[in-house]
Amino acid sequence: MSFPGRLTDRTVELFSGQVVPVITLPNIRGMYGWKVNSLVSAAVESVTTQQIDANDVRVRRSAESSSASLSLSSFLQRVYYDLRNLGQTSKDRALNFAATNAFQAASSFAEAVSRGMELDSIEVEKSPFCRLDSDCWDVKLKFFDPENSSRAKKVYRFTIDVSYIIPVTLGKVRSWSVRK
Repeated sequence: MSFPGRLTDRTVELFSGQVVPVITLPNIRGMYGWKVNSLVSAAVESVTTQQIDANDVRVRRSAESSSASLSLSSFLQRVYYDLRNLGQTSKDRALNFAATNAFQAASSFAEAVSRGMELDSIEVEKSPFCRLDSDCWDVKLKFFDPENSSRAKKVYRFTIDVSYIIPVTLGKVRSWSVRK
């Protein structure tokens, strides 16, 4: 789930015994709940329909969709469980939004998977380009070829503005190759 709110100094104990922070919700717009499988399916379906042209073969597209689904699911699981955070810093909010708005990441995964690549690292850094009075961060997804370690890595970058309570993506996904 995602909540566009602010943490308070209070906590509350659930019936299960778990203690969770209390948040204030100035606006319920942007509050989402989802299941990883549903999110992955919707994101991959969106990317697949955008890539259809007269020369595509259904079997190849089906195999790539399956690989993209596995890679995107792995990315979401990694962000949700390995990189879990409460979104208190701008950098954390950008990473969280990248996970909840999986459609940007899905286009990167679809292209990387079609090249036989897998996710290597996720980086978030302050963006050198930003609108006036905004707080923009670049999310970089770096992919590698597991079968050829001498092959250049591929980086996909997209920018997220977290200055408002509900972040927004700016521009389109950019990509380039890098050495190790």
